[in-house]
Amino acid sequence: MAFASLEFALFLILFLIAYWFVFNRNLRAQNIFLLISSYVFFAFWDWRFLSILVGSSAISYILGVFIDKTANEKRKNLFVFLGILQGLGMLLFFKYYNFFADSLVELCKLFSVRLSVVELNLILPLGISFYTFRAISYLIDVKNELIAPAKNWIDYFAYLSFFPTLSAGPIDRARTFLPQLENKRVYNSSEFYNGLRQILWGLFKKIVIADNCALITSNILDNYQIMPGSALLIGAFLYTIQVYADFSGYSDMAIGIAKLLGFKVTRNFNYPFFAQNIAAFWQRWHISLTSWMTDYIYTPLSFIFRTYGKAGVILAIMINFVLVGLWHGANLTFVVFGFVQGCFFIPLILTGKLNNRKPVQQIKLLPSFNEFRGIVTTFLLVLIANIIFMANNISQAAGYYQHMFSRSLFSLPGFKNSGSVITMIVFCLVMLSMEWVKRDKEHPLYFSPTKSAYAIYGRLALVFVIAWAILLWGTFGNKTFIYTKF
Repeated sequence: MAFASLEFALFLILFLIAYWFVFNRNLRAQNIFLLISSYVFFAFWDWRFLSILVGSSAISYILGVFIDKTANEKRKNLFVFLGILQGLGMLLFFKYYNFFADSLVELCKLFSVRLSVVELNLILPLGISFYTFRAISYLIDVKNELIAPAKNWIDYFAYLSFFPTLSAGPIDRARTFLPQLENKRVYNSSEFYNGLRQILWGLFKKIVIADNCALITSNILDNYQIMPGSALLIGAFLYTIQVYADFSGYSDMAIGIAKLLGFKVTRNFNYPFFAQNIAAFWQRWHISLTSWMTDYIYTPLSFIFRTYGKAGVILAIMINFVLVGLWHGANLTFVVFGFVQGCFFIPLILTGKLNNRKPVQQIKLLPSFNEFRGIVTTFLLVLIANIIFMANNISQAAGYYQHMFSRSLFSLPGFKNSGSVITMIVFCLVMLSMEWVKRDKEHPLYFSPTKSAYAIYGRLALVFVIAWAILLWGTFGNKTFIYTKF
């Protein structure tokens, strides 16, 4: 079930009725119902892979108990290693087997060695990257005594399979989420309605912005050889907005749904297009993954390479972002994408500006010239790198760059469906403008308490306009989110 579907809407309504009116008096019963419902949600995608989710939950839960009970440091490290081996083993097999097999064949060809491997037609289990990272961070945190192991298996299983965030995150840490499962949830009407508005905003970004942009960008990518550079630049712009609107739209919906259940999950996007350098951008983009990679990959590597000074920081950054790229999928384009993102950090490291992440002042309607220059420069870097992310292979990305950075970059785009393109550009600018105005809030439809009748009616009108835009311009055929395949 996709969030943007009638099936899920019916599922959520029935779930909420039972969750708040039937099982709310008993915390254990409520958690059991949440766990079963999460498994039902997963089974609607493909019930055959439910055993992998349950198995990963059981193994990591048992290892967490063993880690807590043993005082032997070597045994603790062994249990953590076994948990990482199990989680990454399943992830590597389903997500990267064919990629590594093909890479091995190509490597052998360089040495005139013929090697044949069997390619498997594997289906990537729903959310495997996300619940695997949750399980690994749980084991490491238990080992480092940052969190006590889960009090019972029901809570832990519900944490790994929590259906609002199961498909594509955010990657919540056990240290922040398990306590919410262990304590009784109390219905809060203001948070409930705030969650509904955040779901509405996420749905708007998904089916009005992202899905309509996708209709244009897919056509541009398929025909980039015969299109002028100006059209390709517009295509890259719309794709950058598309990826953001799709993934942050999912995150808004997931966070909003969690609020309906009385949970607070990790914020995954903090208006990244208003960042003034690439380091600040990644601090605001896919926050749960970025912080996970920082804590468990970059920080240990920077400690290992600390004697090399700035060169060590650069090396740690490069490895970290290559892994970030590879996390997105088994394609060389993602590896190169991560490498390019790492390269963007080098000037900041060499000039000592890596931690210079000053946000735009919230009280100002317009940014200063320097702030605006930083925002535009960062956005262009992201846009250029996203061409690699968008392409199906490296040669297609290279061809896209070649055609875009040509004399035709300064010609008229000449779109056949220019009306649709202009409409989408306007929608994108409206979305960004709303986020800019509300950049000090969690989402643009977040409203502070007020008794002013004018403010109340104005807010209702805004909600109505967003709902009307969804009904009028929403693309309801595409129910999938980009990041569910990662």
